[in-house]
Amino acid sequence: MCQDQIEALKECHATTSKVRFWACNELKFAMDRCFKMEKQELLKRINADAEEKRKREDEALREAMGRKETFEEFLMNDKTYLKEMEDAKKVNGGSYRKTAFS
Repeated sequence: MCQDQIEALKECHATTSKVRFWACNELKFAMDRCFKMEKQELLKRINADAEEKRKREDEALREAMGRKETFEEFLMNDKTYLKEMEDAKKVNGGSYRKTAFS
């Protein structure tokens, strides 16, 4: 998809003096924009059915573990987990993140 931009940048580097290091910037920016668009398209395709995949995975896990609830539902009913999260929230001024990265 971005082959034209790549070839143009290679040609610019091959034919432009190294003293003028900024001479190929516009071509580099165009290539970067192309790569960004290409990545966004790829992520759209990869994640198109992410929600459905997640549901299938949750269902398979519940079936394997012999449970009727999802992991999130399990955590919301786990008194120990809820107490630990509440304690962490108090200690860290309302933020759970600080416990994970400190």
